[in-house]
Amino acid sequence: MNQEIEMFSNALGKFQLQRLPLQKKQTLRAWDAADEYLLNYLRQTNALKAESKLLIINDQFGALATSLHQYTLQTWSDSYINQRSTSHNLKINHLDSALEYVPSTETPTGIFDIVLIKIPKTSALLEHQLIKLRPLIDSHTLIISSAMTRHIHSATLQLFEKILGTTTTSLAKKKARLIFTQHEKISAEVNSPYPKDYHVKSLGIHLSNHANVFSKDKLDYATLLMLDQFKKLPTAKHIVDLGCGNGVLGIIAQRYQEESNVNFLDESYMAVASAKMNYEKIYKHKSEANFLVSDCLDQFPHSNINLILCNPPFHQQHSIGDQTAWKMFTQSFKKLKKGGALWIVGNRHLQYSAKLKKIFGNSKIIAANDKFQVISAVRKG
Repeated sequence: MNQEIEMFSNALGKFQLQRLPLQKKQTLRAWDAADEYLLNYLRQTNALKAESKLLIINDQFGALATSLHQYTLQTWSDSYINQRSTSHNLKINHLDSALEYVPSTETPTGIFDIVLIKIPKTSALLEHQLIKLRPLIDSHTLIISSAMTRHIHSATLQLFEKILGTTTTSLAKKKARLIFTQHEKISAEVNSPYPKDYHVKSLGIHLSNHANVFSKDKLDYATLLMLDQFKKLPTAKHIVDLGCGNGVLGIIAQRYQEESNVNFLDESYMAVASAKMNYEKIYKHKSEANFLVSDCLDQFPHSNINLILCNPPFHQQHSIGDQTAWKMFTQSFKKLKKGGALWIVGNRHLQYSAKLKKIFGNSKIIAANDKFQVISAVRKG
């Protein structure tokens, strides 16, 4: 797909960047003013040394890693799209890098000279990351976080203070701000509270959820509405829980269709890990399920799907939009067998029924309430 390549100019150079997934009419950039502020600060203060060992956390589309490619880097994130974006942007700039990508379900190794953190959308993820960061830093480590000012709250700063040490902020520039944290040795041991469990009485199951998983405290109302319709599910040999989160859609579909092969896909490492943990806890003796970290259906190799279940996200990082949902819908049409169905749930105002009808040529509202709709679409040809 042809998408305009924009130029990211900062104190370390000029770099071509694209935001994944690629779109013909992309209105958002692959970086923000917080990235620019952070990189300019590093250069202005001469903080970077040739031998510096850097850890970059939550680098959304690889803007930081691309700009800092010449240093020894580990980049740590819960997003597979982050990994793909970083590799893509290094490639289009013809850059070699010894970068090591570490998924959120693992922990970086070594003691770092510089730690750069982009504040994530989920405070639970930040809390988990800061706790896991403690053994990787010492009193000499430079720790700088960055975000747009609207995403920095008093609770954000309190997390840094509680887990790492004294924390201050910079002046705002272009509506972005830096956070400086001085590591202080805290005698009390702090363990991550994640994954967390909760009981779903109506389903008779316990669910475990890693820090960055949607509905980590309780099931959302849209999912509950969809689950109420599962007695109506068409019989399916191969089922995909697309954007699976903690896996509850696929897990309950398996309850109704014991002989089905269920596949759990999400671009979040923590989501796939949560789904696997929950499935194996409930279906101890089954081995038919598959778990895959994937950008929508990009990494799923098969086109023999009979049923796709999806509660599509309407945001990417801090940006709201339906581009991910559109990709999920169009890929579902391509991957489903003839006669296969896509079942989704979403807010009424998003008008998913019209979108599905445009792609599939048909759509049917299975159930609805004041806020949500459960909709199906069938691949006819």
